[in-house]
Order: sequence, then structure tokens, then C-alpha cells
Amino acid sequence: MVEKFIRFTTGKEIFYGRIDGETIIALEGDIFGEYRESGRRFNLNEVSLLAPCRPSKAVCVGLNYRDHIQEMGDKVPDEPVIFIKPSTSVIGPNDNIIYWPMVKRLDYEAELAVVIGSRCHNVKEEEAWEYIFGYTVGNDVTARDLQQKDGQWTRAKSFDTFLPLGPHIVRGIDASDLRVQSFLNGELRQDGRTSQLIFPIPFLVSFISRVMTLLPGDVILTGTPEGVGPMQIGDTIEIRIEGVGSLVNRIVGVKG
Repeated sequence: MVEKFIRFTTGKEIFYGRIDGETIIALEGDIFGEYRESGRRFNLNEVSLLAPCRPSKAVCVGLNYRDHIQEMGDKVPDEPVIFIKPSTSVIGPNDNIIYWPMVKRLDYEAELAVVIGSRCHNVKEEEAWEYIFGYTVGNDVTARDLQQKDGQWTRAKSFDTFLPLGPHIVRGIDASDLRVQSFLNGELRQDGRTSQLIFPIPFLVSFISRVMTLLPGDVILTGTPEGVGPMQIGDTIEIRIEGVGSLVNRIVGVKG
């Protein structure tokens, strides 16, 4: 059974919820532990959606689509190339991505995000599915000029607002062959499928869990297909993943 979980606010309170048509069933407790229906219901159009989880960390996989590797001029890695985005980079649907003054080129990267459901350490590849709560849409926003300048990726990937997630977490789907797209101001820019991943999802979960402990609510961004490119202030970026959802954010400037 396919289920969709969200995190939302009414303006005064913050809830986890389960989507039932156009209605949200508010939940009490922790969706990664024990929870129950609270008896309260809301219409989707009367709440504001937040990032659907609060990861302690986002572990991202670079260079996981061959066509993206070619466009970046890199070599196919022997093992997954991983890096971390901090929790402070997370924003939700319809939140603004800030084009910080230090950045000269700001890129979108459409990615399927795996949401971890339980403490995950040193797991076998064949057991990885047991630790996955579900999937959401991610945008690995990147200061491309700083990535190239630094030679490593921490600064370029870690600014506040550089990890939009949402709009919800979907459970009960097969994520092995989903269409992954990005649209900049309504124009298609990326169009790939998760079946093209060099390192598939269960391998990634196992590999990363042998490096660090993954906690409930942590996310793994699985890589981006070819077509990454720059965004400008005033642009709208949509990341759309088949069966998972559509994540829309706008680029804004800031004085500084």
C-alpha cells in the first residue's frame, strides 16, 4: 500500500501527518517510531508544508549517473563518492533558495532522496530495504564556482537553504526505475531514471552504513542525471520524480 507522510504547520503548531486524498490526518508521536492518528484533520490548502523530515545529516552521492559524469568531465568512480550536507541546509516546499553573495554560479541538481527509518549501522546490502522508511524529492543545490575553486565540496554544498526536500515521504513504491526531472522556469532541463544509477539504492545504504551510522530521518541523496545548470535570482526550480512528487522553490537574493 502506498502511503504519503508530510510535516506541516498550521501557523501555531507543527505536526506530522498522513495524506488521505485532499485531507491530512494529523499524527501524534514519531513517524520513525510509534505514532497514532490524533483525530484532527486538515485540508491541504489550509496548511503550510515543511521539509518532511528533520535529518541529522544528509549523505549525498556524487557522480552516480554516467551521463552526468561525462558532462562534468570526471571518471566513473570505483566506489561511491559521498559527502554530507548539514541539517541547517534543509528547507521545505515553496521555501526560498538564497543566492548568497559569496556565490557566483548557483546550480540545481535533481535527486531521489532515500529517507532512513531506523538506526542503520554496518548493514548488508540484502538487508538495506529494511532500513528505508520511504522516499522524497531532493535538490542538491550547489555553488558550482566554489566547488571548482575549493577542490572539495563542503563549502559549495553546505550553505543555508541548499537542500530543499519534499513535499512528502512516499512509502510502498518501487524506487528502482523512477523518472527524475528538473524544470527551470517551466523548461525541462534534466530527464533521467533511477535505473541508470551506477550504484543502486541498497548498495548505497549498505556502503554508507559501513562508514557512519545513519539515524531515523536521515536522508541519502542518490545522485543527479545530466543537465545540471545555473539558476538566477527570480527563477523557479521544480524537481519532479515519478511516483514521489514535485518540489518547487524560488531563487531569491539577499543583501550582503
